[in-house]
Amino acid sequence: MMRANPSLKGRALGYLSRREYSRVELQRKLSSYTDSEADVDALLNTLQHEGWLSDTRFAESVARRRAARCGTHRIIHELKQHVLDEELIERIGTELQETEFSRAKAVWEKKYGVLPATHVERARQARFLMMRGFANAIIVRLLGGCDED
Repeated sequence: MMRANPSLKGRALGYLSRREYSRVELQRKLSSYTDSEADVDALLNTLQHEGWLSDTRFAESVARRRAARCGTHRIIHELKQHVLDEELIERIGTELQETEFSRAKAVWEKKYGVLPATHVERARQARFLMMRGFANAIIVRLLGGCDED
């Protein structure tokens, strides 16, 4: 027995039932199923109006998922790739900066746990934290052995 292809709205709701999507990301996914960009835009407007699609919820979801492993810089960079509102990105960034030291310390303790004894080891640990997107000031403070103020 063959199943009928789901409607554009059915596909959108299927995607949104699994996780949050930004408007741009969902538009990209849905545009491959229709030739009419106007249909996709109208559907996305409807989904936003009905509360199914929210860039704010998407940004908060990304921040929550990434916060335990990544620094503010990396999360902000990811949010900017999704073409979100600058004010929203700035608000999320401010919230993340408040907890950045404790998050960096948790990531560092899980990987290393011991302050570096040599310059080579200090550089290795600093690169690890930088690749995770933590700020230089946080890394210097953490590897200098300072506790959170």
